[in-house]
Amino acid sequence: MVRKRVVGFFGVIAVAAAMTAACSKTDAGITTAVKSKLSADDTVKASQIDVDTKDKVVTLRGKVDTPIARERAVELAKTTEGVRDVVDVLVVAPAAAPTSGRDEAPRERARDETSAMGDAGITAAVKTKMLADTDVGGLKIDVDTKDGVVSLTGNVASAVEKRRAVEIARETDGVKSVRDQLKIAKK
Repeated sequence: MVRKRVVGFFGVIAVAAAMTAACSKTDAGITTAVKSKLSADDTVKASQIDVDTKDKVVTLRGKVDTPIARERAVELAKTTEGVRDVVDVLVVAPAAAPTSGRDEAPRERARDETSAMGDAGITAAVKTKMLADTDVGGLKIDVDTKDGVVSLTGNVASAVEKRRAVEIARETDGVKSVRDQLKIAKK
C-alpha cells in the first residue's frame, strides 16, 4: 500500500510537472513548476518553503535545515523554465536536538517527510485537476498547501469559476480544508 501511495505521489508530480512545463509562461505556472521541482528533490523539504512569483521573479521564503538545502532550493528555482530571477529569503535553521532522554528525532523526521510528501502531492493534485477542468482558469490560480490546508489565491473571471475551483480543492484526497482567497476580476 505504501508503494502504491509513493508511486501515485510521483505520478501526480510527473503529471503536474509536464502540465506546468507547457504553462510556465505565467506566474502561477512558474510557481507550480518550482514547487513541483522542490517537492521531488530529496535535499529540500518543500513543506517548509513558500514559493511566490511576481513578474517571473520567484521569491523563496521559509526555513531549511542546511546551507546545502538552501543552495539546492535556489538552484532548482533558477533553473525552472520562465524564471527571470530568484529572491532568496530562506533561513537556515537546523532541526533542534531532542531535549528528553529518548531520541524522538527519527519519528519527527518521518512525520515531517510524510507531511511534505502529502502537502506537495496535494498541491500537485489540485493544480493538475484545475488545469484539466475547462471551467477553471488553473493558470491564474496559485495553490499552496500546509498541513493539508489548501490556500487558493489569484483572480478568477466569475463566482461560478471561484466556486468550482474551491470545489475541486475540497474534493481532492488529503485536503483537510480550503482557504479561499480568490478574487473575482472586474471587467
